[in-house]
Parts: sequence; C-alpha cells; structure tokens
Amino acid sequence: MKDTTKEIEEKYRQMLMAKSGAERMKMASSMFETAKKFVEASLPEGLTEEEKRKAMIKRIYPELNFATDNTD
Repeated sequence: MKDTTKEIEEKYRQMLMAKSGAERMKMASSMFETAKKFVEASLPEGLTEEEKRKAMIKRIYPELNFATDNTD
C-alpha cells in the first residue's frame, strides 16, 4: 500500500537531506532501538537472556538463515 503523494515524499526527502549525517544516524539509531523494544515485547515470557538474544536476532534479521547452525 502506498498512500503518500510524490510531493509529500519529496518534501520528506528534502527534510531528511537537510539534516546532517550525524542527525540522520541518530534518527536511525533511535528507530532501531524502538523496533528492538517492540520485538522484545513480542517474545514469549520465560526465555533466558541467551534465548531472548537469539530470538531477537532471528526476528530482526530474517534474511540470515539460522536453520542450519547451532543457535537453537
């Protein structure tokens, strides 16, 4: 689904590009930290820290295929 007009997309792009690289990096880091909190909140209760870490990696980076390694 795409409900954003090209004009708004361009304004948003210009706004982002007007920021310094450090500001954009800070924004990205903040968004990633928020995403990790959402993932962590969705995990089942009772996992050990190691199980939680592995589950979060699998959920955040699904393109890394862990089916054949020893992460479970």
